Amino acid sequence: MATIHDRYELPPEKAALHRRAVRLEWWTIAFFVVAITALAVVLGQSQAMKAAWVEDILALAPPIAFLVANRYRNRPPDDEHPYGHHRSVAIAFLASALALLALGGYILVESVLRLVQGERPPIGLVEVFGHTMWLGWPMIAVLLATMVPAILLGRAKTKLAVQLHDKVLHADAAMNRADWLTAGAAVLGILAIGAGLWWADAVAAIVISADIVRDGLRTTRTAVADLMDRRPRTVTDNRPHPLPTRLTSLTLDQPWVADAWIRLREEGHVFVGEMLVVPEPDTEHLVERLAELGRLLRAEDWRMHDIAVVPVPEIRR
Repeated sequence: MATIHDRYELPPEKAALHRRAVRLEWWTIAFFVVAITALAVVLGQSQAMKAAWVEDILALAPPIAFLVANRYRNRPPDDEHPYGHHRSVAIAFLASALALLALGGYILVESVLRLVQGERPPIGLVEVFGHTMWLGWPMIAVLLATMVPAILLGRAKTKLAVQLHDKVLHADAAMNRADWLTAGAAVLGILAIGAGLWWADAVAAIVISADIVRDGLRTTRTAVADLMDRRPRTVTDNRPHPLPTRLTSLTLDQPWVADAWIRLREEGHVFVGEMLVVPEPDTEHLVERLAELGRLLRAEDWRMHDIAVVPVPEIRR
C-alpha cells in the first residue's frame, strides 16, 4: 500500500534553521565578492596567491547552488515529477563537489608545473600614499583578513549541515575550510619568497591543493552515489545512516508483523522508500494496520518524508 505524504516543507524548527542557512549563504556570496576583488588588486606573481584567488572564485559555486536548489526543493509533485523536486538538493551537492574537485585539480597541476619549470615568482614594489613598500605586505594583510570570515562561516555551516541533513551546506563548509587553508599557505609562500626560498611558494600551493583534491574526490563520490539511490549516509562521516535500522526495529515490534525489510534513498534533505512487511497469518484489518504503520514510520524522524508500506508473502534476503 503506497502512502502519499503531503508535507513538503521542513518541520517548523528545521525551517527556521534553513532560513538561517539561506542568510549565511547570502553573506558568503557577499564576502567572497569582496575577497575576490581585494585579492585581484594585490595578486602579483605568487602561485600560492593565485591559488587563493582562484579558490575564492570557485567558492561561489556551492552557495549559488544551494540558493538555486532552495527555489525548487519544496515544489509539490506534478505529472512530470511525481516524486517532487527534493532531488534538486542532491544535484546542487554534486555541483558543489565538482567545483571543489576542479579547484584543487587546477591549482595542483599548475603548481607542479611551475615547480618543475623552476619559475621564480617576483614580488615587486607598490606605492601607497606616497610611500614605496614591498607588495608582499598588502598581500599578506588581505589574505589574513579573508581567513577569519571563512573560518567562522565554515563552522556555522558545518553545524547547520548536520542539523538539516544538508550535504550541500557541508560541501560549502569544506570549501570555506579550503579557502582559509589556501590563504594560510599563500601567506607562508609569500614570506618564503621574501626570504629567498622561491620554491616554497609552489610547494605550499601543492600541499593545499592536494588536500582540496582529496576532499573533492570524496565529496564527488558521495554525491554520485546519492544520485544512484545508495543507502542514506550521514553528513559528516559518510557512514550508513541509522534511521533504516530504527524503522525496521519499529516495524518488527508490531505484533502483527512476522518479518520486514526496508529500502530508503535520499531525496535532498529527506528520505523516501518502501517498507516490505510479511503479516502474521489471519491478520485482521490489514489495510488499516498498514496505514497506521506508515504514519508511525513517518513520525519517527522528520527526514522520513514518504514511505510505502507493502504487504508481501515472504522476504528473500
